[in-house]
Amino acid sequence: MSAGPPPGKVAMVTGSTRGIGRAVAQALAEAGARVAVIGRDQARAAAVAAEIGHGAQGFACDVTSEAAVNATVEAVEKALGPIQILVNNAGVTKDNVFLRLSDADWDTVLEANLKGAFRTIRAAARGMMKQRWGRIINVSSVVGLIGNKGQANYAASKAGLLGLTKTIARELASRGITVNAIAPGFIETDMTAALTPEQREALARQIPLERLGTPQDVAAAVLFLASEGAAYITGQVLVVDGGMVM
Repeated sequence: MSAGPPPGKVAMVTGSTRGIGRAVAQALAEAGARVAVIGRDQARAAAVAAEIGHGAQGFACDVTSEAAVNATVEAVEKALGPIQILVNNAGVTKDNVFLRLSDADWDTVLEANLKGAFRTIRAAARGMMKQRWGRIINVSSVVGLIGNKGQANYAASKAGLLGLTKTIARELASRGITVNAIAPGFIETDMTAALTPEQREALARQIPLERLGTPQDVAAAVLFLASEGAAYITGQVLVVDGGMVM
C-alpha cells in the first residue's frame, strides 16, 4: 500500500515556501501529487515550486483575506484541477505574556492561524464534496494541547484549530472526506536555528527521543493521513513530538 496519496491527486499546501510547509509540499510532489505551493509572495512561491519540481506550481495568497482565498482556490483548480488534498499550514506568531498582549496581536494571530484555515477549508471543500473524496490536514501544534508561556494567542489559535478539525470532520464524513490535524512539537526550522547550543540541549532533555524533529518528520505524517491507508481515520490529532507531551 502506498505511503502517500494516490498519484495525480491535486494538493494545495498553504504556507509552503519554507519550513514544515515546504517539506510537506516536496513530499507530496515526490509521491506523485500535483502540488500548489502557496505563500504570500508570488515570486517566492513560484521559485519554491520550481525547486520542488514534479509539476508543482506557485500561487500567492493572503489567508487573512476571504477574497484572496477564494480567488486562489479558483486559480489552483483552473491550473491543476479540483483540489483533493488541502494542508493548512500557514500561520504567524506575535508572542508576549498575556498582560502585555495587545488586541491587535491577538487578532493578527487568530485571523491567520484559525480563521485563515476556516476560509481555506470552506473554499476548497466544495470541490471535494462534488468528487466525494478529500483529505484535509490542519497543522496545529503541541502548544494547542499543553499551552506555552508567552503564546496565549498562538496556543488559542492552535487549540481552536483542533475544535475546527473535529467539527468539519463530522460535517464532511458522509462525503468521503477525512479531516485530521497534526500537532508538531519542537521542529528544526528557521526559528529553532536561532537557538543557542545550551537552549537546544535544554529542549532535547524534554523530549524522550532526545532530538528536535525535522520538517520531514511532519511531512511523513501528512503523507500517511493523505493516503488511502488513512481512509478510516478522521477527526483525529496526530502528535509528532518525539514523545514530549505523552
